[in-house]
Amino acid sequence: MDPIRKIFDNHDAFPLSFAHKNTKSSLSELPDHFHDWYEIVYVHRGRGTFFIDHTFYEMKQGDLFLIPGNTIHRATPDKESPVTSTAIYFSPSIVQLPSLGDDFSYLQCFEQAATLRNYKFEIRLPQSQHLELLLDVIENEFKHPTIGKRQSILIHLLQLLLTIQREMTTDIKSPKLDTPVGPIWMREIILYIDQHFCEDIGLQALSKQVSVTPAHFSRVFKQFIGMNISTYLITKRIIRAKQLLQESDASIGTIADMCGFESLPHFHAMFKRVFGITPAAARKSFRSF
Repeated sequence: MDPIRKIFDNHDAFPLSFAHKNTKSSLSELPDHFHDWYEIVYVHRGRGTFFIDHTFYEMKQGDLFLIPGNTIHRATPDKESPVTSTAIYFSPSIVQLPSLGDDFSYLQCFEQAATLRNYKFEIRLPQSQHLELLLDVIENEFKHPTIGKRQSILIHLLQLLLTIQREMTTDIKSPKLDTPVGPIWMREIILYIDQHFCEDIGLQALSKQVSVTPAHFSRVFKQFIGMNISTYLITKRIIRAKQLLQESDASIGTIADMCGFESLPHFHAMFKRVFGITPAAARKSFRSF
């Protein structure tokens, strides 16, 4: 099973996608996946579970989730009361505007979430009403082909991001603990993998560490994460390798070794399978900006 990478068109003149008040069943949700675009998810009603990066979160009315690009995530709606949510996907390039002489960035809220490694924020009244109004305006702009439609959508997205950033530093309550989903050993092993995924670990070693059989480990892991352990490890390694290609000057061979790939050809093959280009081409594209 290959890692699932949701594809968006980065060459689109308006790299943004919007899904307003969608109610999804567990069958219509993707398994664990990731994508280059940033994602905002706001829960209007219902319940569910959201796995993001290395943590399970409860989903309920008023919850806001910020998912930076290339972050593994999976939503699982409750069978009795499935989540109705709005999702905005966008390329970071669309909100990277010229500096106005301060250190503010419209991606600041995502950067803060990634730094804290906490992606859920609970929004209460009256802030939630303001946020929902902005989402309704964006939906209305999408539905009606008026002059300046895209400009209006972008303006309201920027207002939304500014509102989120301001509230993150004031009234939004940020949960400190993850939701107790699944057996304790599953939550513990997810945290362990997050710290050691570039090392030589696999099903046998991980199942032994938590004192369960490989078959039971594999079955429960797939049930809660949505992919098998080998695919999950490869996905984590590939995402880390892409980050190093962009941020460091280390050679491609060194990066492959640092990320736990058994050989350079294997790294090349997996990287191209997931991203559609070679590591060298990816690095070149990063440096062209």
